[in-house]
Amino acid sequence: MTSVVIAAHNEAAVIGRCLDTLLADAKPGEFDITVVANGCSDQTAAVAASRPGVRVLDLATPGKPGALNAGDEVAVGFPRVYLDADIVLTTAGLRLVAAAVADQAPGAPLAAVPRRELDLTGRPMLVRGYFAINKRLPVFQDGLFGRGVIALSAAARARFDRFPDLVADDLFLDSQYSKAEKRQVDTVTARIATPRRTRDLIRRLTRVRRGNAAMRAASGTTVVPVAVRPAARTSWLRDVVLPRPWLAPAAVCYVAITVLAAFSARRAGQATAWERDDSSRQEELQTPSGRHSA
Repeated sequence: MTSVVIAAHNEAAVIGRCLDTLLADAKPGEFDITVVANGCSDQTAAVAASRPGVRVLDLATPGKPGALNAGDEVAVGFPRVYLDADIVLTTAGLRLVAAAVADQAPGAPLAAVPRRELDLTGRPMLVRGYFAINKRLPVFQDGLFGRGVIALSAAARARFDRFPDLVADDLFLDSQYSKAEKRQVDTVTARIATPRRTRDLIRRLTRVRRGNAAMRAASGTTVVPVAVRPAARTSWLRDVVLPRPWLAPAAVCYVAITVLAAFSARRAGQATAWERDDSSRQEELQTPSGRHSA
């Protein structure tokens, strides 16, 4: 049985949509779904509990790593899918991503993610410019991050004990497996709602940079025993802009926003709260025609 773990902090506006889409065509007892509401001041737990068959844990303390660990403790099956509450994944999409890691034969993939698709409808020029570069970065071709959906086989989950108390959980998972052990399921699309305002994008990137920096600092220690993928600081120029010089104006937006986020991350220090961009949660995600939407 496929188990789904959803860590949710103040996600009352989107968790219902997430669960309804996930279960729309599910057979009775097909999936084991756990929503871990953590440190919520809204109705996240109540909304999730109103969906039949969904297990809900309500933790008083906020924090995604603790929520993922709590969900893992009660989840009963494999493949194990970690899903962000603001991502819409259809029943068919869940089946396909889980099936990609269900084969336990030698050489079979251990971890799988859907293809990433960015929703830039109505976004300001700076946000569109940033993502014109970001979406072409080769790191997203073989990384497990940036989708909000990661499926692991039982063997993959056995690679580590618990999620460390660091916010970059997707980078942590990405570091557990070699390129050959990962697979992108191109028939399933993770449609990512990008920030609606430039300041929200900078806020999101600040959190990501702080989390990634902390994860890399812990690499090779007892906290994170594996080697963490290093930052590819010049990839935007080497792999994206130089082969496509017409993207130079977009590169100006990309560099400016990246520098601002880096400055903000250094000034703020290590993250202590679950920061996020709430603007992207203000709209419904549409299922792309002809594809299973995540």
